Amino acid sequence: MSSMGLHWITTFGLGRLRPAPGTWGSLPPILLALALHAAGLGPNHTPLLFSTVFGVLALIFAVACIVQGDAAEARWGKDPSNAVADETAGQCLPLMFLPAATFASWPLALFTLALAFVSFRLLDIVKPWPAHQVQRLPAGWGILLDDLLAGLYAAAIVQVCARWAL
Repeated sequence: MSSMGLHWITTFGLGRLRPAPGTWGSLPPILLALALHAAGLGPNHTPLLFSTVFGVLALIFAVACIVQGDAAEARWGKDPSNAVADETAGQCLPLMFLPAATFASWPLALFTLALAFVSFRLLDIVKPWPAHQVQRLPAGWGILLDDLLAGLYAAAIVQVCARWAL
């Protein structure tokens, strides 16, 4: 498969950006959350829509990892840095089911998004158990599952912080 055929798993080329391609791949969900909030569609106004958007986005990019994972690894090696659809999918998880109060003002929304972004990126890099172990799975599953676990851990952090601070 040509590198053009791998546009989903590279999140439309973001995986080719340097440095830190995983960070670039994590940005689209954050930017989308900002855009939704600016349009009056944040979790404080339309919580079901907001969470559904990120659930669908996570699913789309998770499927991209599974479908294009073999080709990406054949082209670039095991769990290639160019493949950032896993980061895009994983970053969606801490943005789902946010309490309305986390977006009650722009400063709170920006803090919540920064917390979601930083906690996901740190957990994706550190790979706490069992994230490091699942990375050994073949092709797209190995690319994807460690990031989904990092996303779940980041979601727990965001939820606890949001509910503790509110």
